[in-house]
Order: sequence, then C-alpha cells, then structure tokens
Amino acid sequence: MNSSEGKLKSSSSELDLDRPNIEDYLPSGSSIQEPHGKLRLRDLLDISPALTEAAGAIVDDSFTRCFKSNPSEPWNWNVYLFPLWCCGVVFRYLILFPMRALILTIGWIIFLSCFIPVHFLLKGNDNLRKKMERALVELICSFFVASWTGVVKYHGPRPSMRPKQVFVANHTSMIDFIILEQMTAFAVIMQKHPGWVGLLQSTILESVGCIWFNRSEAKDREIVTRKLREHSQGADNNPLLIFPEGTCVNNQYSVMFKKGAFELGCTVCPIAIKYNKIFVDAFWNSRKQSFTMHLLQLMTSWAVVCDVWYLEPQNLRPGETPIEFAERIRDIISVRAGLKKVPWDGYLKYSRPSPKHRERKQQSFAESVLRGVELEEK
Repeated sequence: MNSSEGKLKSSSSELDLDRPNIEDYLPSGSSIQEPHGKLRLRDLLDISPALTEAAGAIVDDSFTRCFKSNPSEPWNWNVYLFPLWCCGVVFRYLILFPMRALILTIGWIIFLSCFIPVHFLLKGNDNLRKKMERALVELICSFFVASWTGVVKYHGPRPSMRPKQVFVANHTSMIDFIILEQMTAFAVIMQKHPGWVGLLQSTILESVGCIWFNRSEAKDREIVTRKLREHSQGADNNPLLIFPEGTCVNNQYSVMFKKGAFELGCTVCPIAIKYNKIFVDAFWNSRKQSFTMHLLQLMTSWAVVCDVWYLEPQNLRPGETPIEFAERIRDIISVRAGLKKVPWDGYLKYSRPSPKHRERKQQSFAESVLRGVELEEK
C-alpha cells in the first residue's frame, strides 16, 4: 500500500507541474486569498459562464507547452554580474560572431568550388559522383556545426548503408538534420521550405536522395509513401532519416509519431537527440522565427551542446500494429532523451487558436474568479 501511495503522490506531483497557475494571469498586485468558510454551490454558479468560456478557450495544457520556448532565468541582476554580462554580449557579437561567419563563408567557398565540378563533370560515373557528393554534404554540415561552436557527443555505432532499414529521431529544429548529417549522409524526409533553404533542398540536398513534401497537399502524401518504399529497398541508397513527430517540439516533450515510417516493413533504428540549454535553447519555433534568424541566434550564443544516441534497431513484433510499433519506438527515444510523452498530434500546432485570443480569454477568466472571491470575502 505504501509503495502504491508513493506512486500516486509522485504522479499527482507530475500533473501539478502541468497545471496552470491562475495568478500568472491576474493584474499585477492582485492575489487570491483563501475564502473564509466552506465553498457553496452559488460560488460555482456565479462564475459558471467564465468556466464555460475557459473550457472552450483552454487556459493552459500540455499541448501548448510542447511548442513553447522556456527563456532562461536572468542572472545579470546585480551590480557585479551586470558588467560581466555586458562583456559577454560584446565578446559574442563582436568577436565570436564574425569569426563564426568567416568559418561558414570559407566552408561554403570550399564546398561550392568542389560540389559544382563534381556534380556536372562526373555525370558519367554515378557511383563516384554520389560518393563524393555525400562526403561534401557531410563537410558543409560540419562547417555549420563549427559556426555554432557545436559540442556534439555521439553515442553508439555509426549508421551504415543497408537495405530495408530506416532511422527515426525526435525533432527539435532543422539543425537536428545538420547535426546528424555531419556524421552520416542521410536521405531525409522534410517539409518543403521557401527561400534559400528551399533552394538548397532542390539542388544540393537532392544529390543525397532527400524527399520533400507539402503538408497541405494530399497528393504529396501518396507520392512520399511510394518514394519511401522505393528508397528503403535500395542497397546503394543513403540511409533514410525520418522525424515522425512531423513538427519541431521543444525538446522537453514528445508528441505522437506518425505511423508512415513504421509500416514500410523495415528495421527501425531509433535516434535520441537531447540538447543542453545551458548556453542556448535550440528549439526552432517556425511560427515566430525564420530559420535565418534561428541560425543567427545560434551563431551569437556561446555554444550548442547536445548528445546523440544511436539506439538498438527494432523490428515489428508478431501481432503488433504499426501504431503500437510507433509508440514503442517513441517510448525508447523518450526514455533515453528524458522527454515527457504527451498524447497529442503535432499537426494540431498549425490549427490552434492564436496566442492573443487565448491570452484575452485567460485574463477574462482570471478576473472573473478574482471578483467572485472578493464578493465572498465581503
């Protein structure tokens, strides 16, 4: 009984972490005092319209927390720490950033001066061309990681080219692909992006067999499924990398995995990626920040620190459905990376209410509760 009670207490304390603190939404200087006496039915009836509104607007939940950047606690709050912080800002922006920009520029010059001749002059020798293009893509990804002063620790055996296997990983940012690609030239499944990222996708990354799709196009899903099956069967193709969450999550939670990668009849190799937020939060919120600004944020930080684990390959068990297989792989990755599992589809991120609308509802709900408590005290 004592052990079961302990589990219940720990689980309830975990749930408390996800509960919203209503005082965060109250006007400054306001607080909720405990009412004198017992709670009566009319107390609930007085605020029932607000409760209805709050239920419809969703005050806070584990879904929205999956896509929130948690800012670090300020440490430059006193007289002797603030000058040190200012020195750090000057050093990062005026010394580190120019050096990193120079490293990335040199990397692009070396890469393009080699890639263009290889791509156009070795078309008659496909095996040699593909081998050199793979090496060059790994090289430019290494320059990208160096431009962030990336400190990446890889655990486990390096992936190899084998037929009928697919690699799946949790997804925090597009830099996940760069960090993995500098070690092994994966063929990744990725959303088609606009701008200079889209140009790189349609030119350079096409050479390693990457597959692009558009979420809004139903036909793209059928084409991608067919391409996945064809690619996974090829012995000479680059290892296939899929981010089954389908969207970037803040590296604290894990949302539902799409089943597409788990119904190919292939061996699934899990990869767990965990970022250390001591220097910078690597989460990319594409709704609030372009990828260019995201890269600038990384290049002006002290360093990007992360661990990558290549985990034990897994196969579909007898009687196991692709959905159950996906959940089992998600369990393995979540445990290794220390992520909290939530039962949400990441695609809901693109159809949820706007933050301003939600904040207005939160403020209205908090004020109505405060008024009810003040009336009770009077």
